[in-house]
Amino acid sequence: MKTWTHPGGKLRELGAESLTDAELLSILISTGTKGKSAEKIAQEIIDKFGSFKGMANQPLEKFLEFKGLGDVKIIRIAAAFEIARRIVNQTLKEE
Repeated sequence: MKTWTHPGGKLRELGAESLTDAELLSILISTGTKGKSAEKIAQEIIDKFGSFKGMANQPLEKFLEFKGLGDVKIIRIAAAFEIARRIVNQTLKEE
């Protein structure tokens, strides 16, 4: 079995539940910048906002403060949060 160092490979082999919040976020970020990996950028975001919940209510402009995040990456993150909100809303309606 291959030992993955990239979060995407780890997810594939071990399942999404085995990843940290920063690893999951780094998959959405996809690529880093020179000298800073996607995983490092993701950890900086988690450190600043404390959690996914802390991130969820931030205006998109707050994410531009992070070196390595541009419009496309921020839009991916916003889309993921909207998908999560819709899942929660659908689940609550079913109860």
